[in-house]
Amino acid sequence: MTRRDFIARSAILGAGASLSPLLVRAGRTQVDANDKIRVGLIGCNGMGFSNLTAFLRNSEVECIALADIDQGVLDRRAADVEKMQGKKPQGLYKDWRHLIDNKDVDVVIVGTPDHWHCLQLVAACEAGKDVYCEKPLGNSIEECNIMVRAAEKYNRVVQVGQWQRSDPHWQDAMAYLHAGHIGKVRTVRVFSYQGWCPSIPVKPDCPVPEGVDYDMWLGPAPKRPFNPNRFHFTFRWFWDYAGGLMTDWGVHLLDYALYGMNVTAPQSIMASGGKFGYPDDACETPDLLQTVYTFKDFTVMWDHAIGIDDGAYGRNHGLGFVGENGTLVVDRGGWEVIPERVNGKARMERVELRRSYGEGGLNLHVKNHLECIKARTPEKCNANIHIGAHIAKFAQLGNIAYRTGKKLTWDGKSFHDREADSYLCKEYRKPWKLPKI
Repeated sequence: MTRRDFIARSAILGAGASLSPLLVRAGRTQVDANDKIRVGLIGCNGMGFSNLTAFLRNSEVECIALADIDQGVLDRRAADVEKMQGKKPQGLYKDWRHLIDNKDVDVVIVGTPDHWHCLQLVAACEAGKDVYCEKPLGNSIEECNIMVRAAEKYNRVVQVGQWQRSDPHWQDAMAYLHAGHIGKVRTVRVFSYQGWCPSIPVKPDCPVPEGVDYDMWLGPAPKRPFNPNRFHFTFRWFWDYAGGLMTDWGVHLLDYALYGMNVTAPQSIMASGGKFGYPDDACETPDLLQTVYTFKDFTVMWDHAIGIDDGAYGRNHGLGFVGENGTLVVDRGGWEVIPERVNGKARMERVELRRSYGEGGLNLHVKNHLECIKARTPEKCNANIHIGAHIAKFAQLGNIAYRTGKKLTWDGKSFHDREADSYLCKEYRKPWKLPKI
């Protein structure tokens, strides 16, 4: 079978999958829903492997393929998988495209840096595979649009790694908010103060480490000399590959601001910040940023800082829904309500801190994905492709406002500002091309 025939046949199978509660294998006949779901991971360092570990906690999952541009990481993770499931993956690849070509892979976990997500997710969808994609979904607004079209065209079940969507205490907090107890909300404070994240000192360019395919790591990003600051975890602080803390934590927290307020598009966006804490370090993205999204009758205020832990309400991250009667505060540790006091009198009862509980958001998130894969119900993924795309674009709006220094309006397609619109789409380095769906 040629690759074209394989993709075509996979797409046909995927189109009919929503009619049946059975799992559909890429390029193969239907199998019983209790059969093994075979997973392949692209990007095995850090959160990608955490995602795979959560998948392997489910007895119906087997990891059969790993792909990573770093041979050392690939070998280490293959050994880790063997310990976890009793056997090594059958396929170990330096080139992720070989994992996509593996006809036995049912689900692809995309755990690579942000600038790779679009190409890998689209290729997986074209090959008839379901996808778990790390957040943020895309590294530009147009990439997000393309990924939504790919998931819809090939009828794939896509879960985005915004695992707080599956965490019970976050859901309980939203139910309390939606019941109207705190009254009209005037503003939502969203903050991420990351004291654990230090300054990145300037380092000289150096030779590519042994075993690393650096050209493949760069992929569609601009050609640059190898620098350790741009590699592995700290890629987050460079515009070529990501969007700083705004997209790294913002997609988790801003997502709940929109969910809680039941809104989508703001009337305007403006931002201010810069490299105030570490002006001479290696990072390109701001170490301090405030962004205001204005809606019809309230605002959402994003506030982040690197190297400082003292955020609002005695927390280093979270949201504060500021209502007329009280403020609902929620973070990964739990939620509470602080009453509003006027002339010494509380307007409502205090809700003491209700700590997080359950088996953890990531584990539940993966279970939700597996259930949706078996039932062929992509819309029931707790962070489906539409949720992931919308909040990734919302975070990009804030970064674009910061980079232009302008107060912007957005109609869903354009800012109607030439400078701002130039940030809507990344230019891909040849021979890589932005997918056309």
